[in-house]
Amino acid sequence: MIYSLEDKKPIIGKNNYIAPNATLIGDIQLGENVSIWFGAVLRGDMNKITIGNSTNIQDNCTVHGDTPYPVVVGEGVTVGHNAIIHGCTIGDNCLIGMGAILLNGAVIPKNCLVGAGSVVGAHLKAEEGSLIIGNPAIVKKKLSDKYIEYLKYAKDIYINDIDIYSKELEEIK
Repeated sequence: MIYSLEDKKPIIGKNNYIAPNATLIGDIQLGENVSIWFGAVLRGDMNKITIGNSTNIQDNCTVHGDTPYPVVVGEGVTVGHNAIIHGCTIGDNCLIGMGAILLNGAVIPKNCLVGAGSVVGAHLKAEEGSLIIGNPAIVKKKLSDKYIEYLKYAKDIYINDIDIYSKELEEIK
């Protein structure tokens, strides 16, 4: 479900998949090869949401821009099921674990993994390639090059699913 709000409407790039019950409202810009999965809500009413190429927002995620915090999600990002992305910035090639919460002003540099269930506030100072975990989240360690390559693999699975779901998903009535 895609909605305009006032004079703002989502701009959607090429070769994307938006699940039938996902909701996009207002000032949203999606790059190419983006997938927004079942039950996800992207609400660009208070501030803009920008989603980079080859990024996936999985089932039941909430993405919301806040005043004065837009949401900027880089390229090749995987946002796991039930995550909350609120007024924050996520760099390229990151994986945000299931149920993680990123609060207003949080900045996740590129090539980072945020562990499932972690709560990240604006206080966190992380370097590229960090493992970020906990509540409140801390930088636990530097990711290995091998693990950073896995982050790229994770998003590739969802790029492949764009084609499958676009062609094969059928509602049973």
